[in-house]
Amino acid sequence: MEEMLAQARERNQLFQDIDEGKIPKRVPVYTWMDITYIMQYADVDLKEAQWDVGGFRDMIEVGGKSFASDINPATFTRLYPVYKILGAKNFIMGSGGQIQHPEIIGMEVDEYDEMIKDPYKFMHDKVFPRLYTNLDTTPARRAMVFAKAQKAFFDIMEHIGKVNVEVNAKYGLADNRVLCQSIAPFDQVADQFRSFSGISTDIRRHPEKVIAACEAVLPMMLKAGIRPDSSPSKKTFIPLHMAPYMREKDFEKFYWPTFKKLVDGLVEAGAGVLLFVEHDWTRFLDYLNELPKGIHMMFEYGDPKEIKEKVGKKHIISGLYPLTLLAQGTKKECIDKAKEIIDILAPGGNYIFSFDKVALNLSDANPENLIAVNEFVREYGVY
Repeated sequence: MEEMLAQARERNQLFQDIDEGKIPKRVPVYTWMDITYIMQYADVDLKEAQWDVGGFRDMIEVGGKSFASDINPATFTRLYPVYKILGAKNFIMGSGGQIQHPEIIGMEVDEYDEMIKDPYKFMHDKVFPRLYTNLDTTPARRAMVFAKAQKAFFDIMEHIGKVNVEVNAKYGLADNRVLCQSIAPFDQVADQFRSFSGISTDIRRHPEKVIAACEAVLPMMLKAGIRPDSSPSKKTFIPLHMAPYMREKDFEKFYWPTFKKLVDGLVEAGAGVLLFVEHDWTRFLDYLNELPKGIHMMFEYGDPKEIKEKVGKKHIISGLYPLTLLAQGTKKECIDKAKEIIDILAPGGNYIFSFDKVALNLSDANPENLIAVNEFVREYGVY
């Protein structure tokens, strides 16, 4: 047990050094995979396993012991029991057992003014009943359903948290670095209120209302992203959605102002920030470099050399290793790619090794290749 505790301290130190702007002993390995990947790896029924909260412990342990990551890779992106209680239409289980996010409209175009006036009331009265069928009922019944869903959520998260502590101690893993999640204000308006197609039309027909809507939900996004124990090592995770699909002038006008205010506000409150920079942000790298120093940015696509040059001196970089290669390549090809990425991104520090996406299905990444790459990085990535 003492050996595992010492290993956990050493691994935590790797990430602490990164957070403090120091060069660590070696490159930390931070693998993310949805619990559904681990369930398939463990050969359990995906549909049934997502209901079996007691069985989550076994799945978290499989993640902790199996994939040669410095942090347990088991990630619970969506808790299906909670969505089922709510009668969710925005997150539903597909035939294969995966949770899918269909395009749903929670706010009509003529409701901007009502939402801007009081976002909390509007969400409670209008958006929630539209997205969650079991909330489309009487106020008393709605309160009961919401309370049941909230209790289920916190009970499940408490269980997951306790198991994570036990598994980390058992296998000498570093502490989980994600404390909570927030959303860029524009993404919130697009994803949960107006949909992709709706917001794309609105920025042309109702630009001032879109701007005002982003400002209106900003305090809500700040509140979601700050906890009493927020710290540089306990980060707020923000997945970035819409920006790559926008023209730069639209990004600068609609997306960037409130997104930067969100990140600035989180940092001022003492929270670390972990961005999942989805798709290709090459056009916006100079903007990212305006964010407060030390933001952890997990990139999906882009030129590693350009990203290292433009943001790697100020911010922490991860990602960029193609998950598809793990699915399709030979073990040698996968390791060669890891060496190439490390040689570009590791010099000078500010680098955590991770893949460019979160594995959802077992077909997303050959487990043997994934493990071989992680083991290689821990041996090769020594400073």
